Amino acid sequence: MSQWNFAVNFFVALFALIDPIGNVPLFAAATNGVKSRDARWISVYISLFVFGFLTFFYFSGLSLLEFFGISLPAFRIAGGVILFLLGLEMARDDFTATFAGAADDEVPAGEGRAHARRRFERMIVPFAMPLLIGPGAISTVVIYASEAKTFGLAGAAVGVGVIAALSLAVMLIFWATPLISRLLGRIGLTIVVRVLGLILCALAVQFILAGIAESTAGVILREAAAPYAK
Repeated sequence: MSQWNFAVNFFVALFALIDPIGNVPLFAAATNGVKSRDARWISVYISLFVFGFLTFFYFSGLSLLEFFGISLPAFRIAGGVILFLLGLEMARDDFTATFAGAADDEVPAGEGRAHARRRFERMIVPFAMPLLIGPGAISTVVIYASEAKTFGLAGAAVGVGVIAALSLAVMLIFWATPLISRLLGRIGLTIVVRVLGLILCALAVQFILAGIAESTAGVILREAAAPYAK
């Protein structure tokens, strides 16, 4: 796998998991009554949180696995199962509806960056975690961090760049929440969530195949575990 393919696959997997477009209605509900300028600041805080949290696990996740004595194939399989369940929920139902009531808590009225920070602090759970960054996203970051080791320092830089690009995309999409809501409508947003859920299910199956192939001999064909390897 080339660095470019690695970067694209990593970005698509994280984007499908975090699903900022599908979470636009929930972000709109969570920032209901907030001035547009303050809502943009909340988007900035959320994107910084996503970048910092995922970067931490990108560099420390493999060490944590070693500390607990968990093999990478076992983690691939476990991560694949989690991703499949999340993808199945996204493909079959309204994934964001589960969290809507909890995220739409009342916050005292105000304006400015201080108010935006207070609102963000109330949105960390459940909006930032576990809706945006859940077990699936953490598992994906750790798995791709292991694949990045083959590229050395360049792989580490590419991984951080992908996380930064994903965080920027989250911020820009949440900035454009009013426009996206008007353009796609309820039906369009539902379609986006379900298509991303299907992609996530396929990625999850690929993780499971790769984990079984790494931990066994001849059970999974090499072409199935790494279909595009050169």
